[in-house]
Amino acid sequence: MIRVFLADDHPMTRSGIAAYIAKDPGMTLVGEAADGVEAWEKIQDVLPQVVLMDIRMPREDGVQVVRKIKEAGLPTFSLMLSSYDAQQYVMASLRAGAKGYILKTATPEELARAVFTVAGGGVYLDREISRAMEDDYVPEELSSREREVLLYAAKGLSSKQVAQELFISDRTVQTHLASIYDKLGAKNKTEAMLLALKYGVVTLEDLIA
Repeated sequence: MIRVFLADDHPMTRSGIAAYIAKDPGMTLVGEAADGVEAWEKIQDVLPQVVLMDIRMPREDGVQVVRKIKEAGLPTFSLMLSSYDAQQYVMASLRAGAKGYILKTATPEELARAVFTVAGGGVYLDREISRAMEDDYVPEELSSREREVLLYAAKGLSSKQVAQELFISDRTVQTHLASIYDKLGAKNKTEAMLLALKYGVVTLEDLIA
């Protein structure tokens, strides 16, 4: 059962999400917070597997809290829960360490998919955001092997684990990752996955398959 923590400053939003989580046999709510400072304090105590983090909250915003979670090395994956679909919010969240971004307009079923994907070490991006990010730029094409490496990495596998899955060396995986970053204009795995989604190199279905 996935242990979920919910941080949102709107009581009605928290109440609705909490009610849905209570009905799902695969999730359990281990805590709630109404602002970023409270969220950070409680997260350190309960160490949830997944945090549903509102991006805009009093005292400290969700991006700052996500960054603290990452820097502290907590065994917690962050899934941003937001009303904002602007690219700058998505990028800021992922760069801070979030593993996913979902809009508050999402269905309960999509929220569940997002939680389970992120809990498994994968990356989840709201379908509406993915469509909104489409543009006419076409990056240099990834090879089939590079695409395989990217998909495994996006699911949370380490370079060593990717190497084992593909029966290649860890050094070769690192070489492929460097090439992927260069072709997509990315700085790390998370940003590479976001840009790959943006440019249609991979789809959300590829990630959750």
